[in-house]
Amino acid sequence: MLSIPAIIHGGCLHFSAFDATGRSALPHLGLEASQALDLSQIDAQALVGWIGAQGGNPTDAIPVAVLNDFAEQIVLQAQGNFTLWIAHPIDRSALVSGDNSGSIAVTHQPATPRRLSLPPELGEVRDEFTISRGTGMAYEVKKGEFFQIIDVEGQQCSDFVAFRADGLDRGEEQMIDGTASRSMSRQAFPSPGLFDKFFDQDVRPMLNVMQDTCGRHDTFGLACTARVYEERGFPGHVNCSDNISNGLDPYGVKKRSAWPAINFFWNTWVDQNSHHYMTEESYSRAGDYVAMRAMDDLVCASTACPDEIDPVNGWNPTDIHVRIYRPSAPIRRAVAYREKENSTMAISQNSAFHDRIAPLTNHFAPARDLWAPVSFPSTGMLGEYWACREAVTVQDMSGLRKYDVVGPDAERLLQIATTRNVAKLAVWRGSYTLMCDETGSVIDDGTLFRLGENLFRWCCGSEESGRVLTALAKEHDLQVRVHALQNAMPNLAIQGPKSRDLLKKIVFTQPNVPSLEHLKWFGATVARLNDRDGAPFMLSRSGYTGELGYEIFCAKADALAIWDAIFEAGEEFGVAAMGTEALETIRIEAGLAAAGAEFASGVDAFEAGLGFAVDMTKADFTGKSALERNAKDPRRVTKGLLLKGDDVPSHGAPVWAGERQVGVVTSATRSPTLEHAIAIARISVEYADNDIQLEIGQLDGRMKRLSASVADIPFIDPQRKRARA
Repeated sequence: MLSIPAIIHGGCLHFSAFDATGRSALPHLGLEASQALDLSQIDAQALVGWIGAQGGNPTDAIPVAVLNDFAEQIVLQAQGNFTLWIAHPIDRSALVSGDNSGSIAVTHQPATPRRLSLPPELGEVRDEFTISRGTGMAYEVKKGEFFQIIDVEGQQCSDFVAFRADGLDRGEEQMIDGTASRSMSRQAFPSPGLFDKFFDQDVRPMLNVMQDTCGRHDTFGLACTARVYEERGFPGHVNCSDNISNGLDPYGVKKRSAWPAINFFWNTWVDQNSHHYMTEESYSRAGDYVAMRAMDDLVCASTACPDEIDPVNGWNPTDIHVRIYRPSAPIRRAVAYREKENSTMAISQNSAFHDRIAPLTNHFAPARDLWAPVSFPSTGMLGEYWACREAVTVQDMSGLRKYDVVGPDAERLLQIATTRNVAKLAVWRGSYTLMCDETGSVIDDGTLFRLGENLFRWCCGSEESGRVLTALAKEHDLQVRVHALQNAMPNLAIQGPKSRDLLKKIVFTQPNVPSLEHLKWFGATVARLNDRDGAPFMLSRSGYTGELGYEIFCAKADALAIWDAIFEAGEEFGVAAMGTEALETIRIEAGLAAAGAEFASGVDAFEAGLGFAVDMTKADFTGKSALERNAKDPRRVTKGLLLKGDDVPSHGAPVWAGERQVGVVTSATRSPTLEHAIAIARISVEYADNDIQLEIGQLDGRMKRLSASVADIPFIDPQRKRARA
C-alpha cells in the first residue's frame, strides 16, 4: 500500500508503473494514464537509466497518472507486481525563485515484509548465498566481477580473506594483507575514492572497494580463534579461523589456527592514552554492506562471526549474505550518508556538474551525500589558491543544504530560529547568520536570503537546521512551510577579483530585479544565462573565501550549460576549477568558521568568534538568554596564531603557556601568502591579547612545541575590502 498525505499549495504527483513486460501497470493501482511525463520538469536520470537497463527505449512517451491538490490523505493498494516511479514535477524557474510546493512524503507498506533485510540488487547477480551465523564459506570471484558482503540484521562482524587463484594453482598463497593495504591506502582500511585498494603481501592490488555503507571496519585484529575462547572459559567454541580453514580446504590452502583477516563491520580503535586495542558494538545497520571489484581471479572466504560473549556482534550473532555480480553491473563508487543516525541511508551521488569535473580530476571526497573534488592535478592546490587570489575560480558547492521557508509566519519563524534581525532584511538581500540551541551553542551557520515578503532561502551546512525550523514552526503553531530542496538546486561558487568581469559576459537580469552591477555584498537576484530565454538561476554576491565572489544556484537540468558558459566566458580571465583543499586554506586565511572546528556542541557563538553575527538587541531568539549570561564573563575566545615555521599543527592540538594548556587549535594551514603556518585557536581570555607568545603542542603535547604569537583574524584582508569591492 501507498499512503500519500494531503497535497495543497499547487503540488502534484505523477505516477508511472511498469509490469514485467514493460507495459503500463497503472490500473494495478486503480489509476488511469492522463498524459505523458514531461522529463524536463524532473530529475529524470535515474528513471531514464532504469528504462534503458530493462531494454526499453528511454525516448518513448511515458504514460502517467496525475494527482493534483487534494485535502485528505490518499491510500492506494497494489493489485499486482510492478515497478512504480513517482515524480514531483516543478518548473525550473519556479525552483530557482522559490515558487514551489516543496517535498511530498510517500509511505510504502509492503504486503509481506521480507525475512531478510537485504538492500536492492546493484546489478545482474551471478550468484548469491547466505552464510548462517557461526559459519563460514569459501567462493570464487572472477576478474572484473563485483561482490557484495551484506550485514543482514546489523551489528554483525564478517571476517574476510582472499587469495589469487592462479597463485593457488601454483601452490603459492598470495593473500590479502591488512598491513600492506593500510600502508598503501594511508588509512586504517581502504575506502571508495582515490585510495580504494586492498593489496596482497607483495603490495600488488587485489580488490577495489566500490561502495561502503558502514565505514567502520578492522584490519588489525585476527579472525577469532579457538584459543581466544579457550582462555575465556569456552573450550570447543566455534570460531572464524577454523571456519575459514575448513572453507578453504578444498582449494589446497594450508589450515591455520589464527587467520589475519579483513574484519568487516568490526568496530575497533586504539585508545590514544592507554594504547589498548578497543572494541564496541558495530556501527553497521541492517542491510549495510561493502561492495568490491576483483582485480584478478580470486578465491575468497567470508564468515558470520559466532562471538556472543563480546559486543563485537551486538551480543547476538546473526547472518551474512554475499552477492556476486557480473562485470557489466553498473556499480559506481559510493559511501552511505544519513542525515541523522536513525535516518534512511542514501548512497553518495555525483553532483550535477560531475560530467565536467570528472575529466579534470580523480581526487574526490564525500561532501554530505555528494562527491566533491579535492584538487585538480593540472593546476594543483597552490595553482587553485593563487587563481582565487589573483584571477577567478569555480567550485562545486552543491553539497550545501538549501531550505525555502515560505508563508505568512516565515519571518516570525526565522526571528525565533536565527541570531540576526530578520525584520531588517530587505527583499533581494542576504545576511550571514547563526542558528543556536538553548545553551547558545551554534547548531549551524549559513546565509539567509529574502526572495519575497514571505519567502526566504536558507543556505547552510546541516540538515539539523531543517529539523530545527520544522520543530519550531510546530511548537509555535506557525503558518509556514519549510521546503528541503535536497539536491534539486546545485550551486557553484565563482570567486576571485575577476569574478564580476566574468559574470558580466553571461548574466542577464530583468529590470524588475537587481542587476549584477547593483549587487552589493550579500545581495541576491534572479538571472538568466545570456538572455531572457536562457537557463534561470539565482545569483548572490557571497562566498566562503573572503574574496570578491558570487554564487549561482540553478536547476540540475541546467547545470552543465551554466558550467560551460562560465568556463567559456572565463577563459580570458584565467578561470580555474578549485577543490576543497585550496578552499580550506583560503577560508582559514580569511578567518571563516567551519562546523566541527570553530563551532561545535558546547561552544557558544561568542567563543566560536561569531559574535558579529549575533544581534543582542533583538527581542528574543533561541539561545539569547544563555548568550547574555556568557557574554558577561567570557572564558574563551577565538583568535589567530602566527607560527614561525611551516609545521602545520593538527585540529585539536593543545595550546600551551608554559606547563599549562590554555587553548586548542581549531583549524590550521600553511599560508602561501604569508609564507608560514597559521592557526585559528580557541584560547583562554587571559592569553588572548595580540602578540602574546604561546606554544602549540605536538606529539603528546609536550615532546615538541611550535612557537606562535596571538593575532587577530582574518589573517588576510582584515577589513574585508576585497569581498566588499
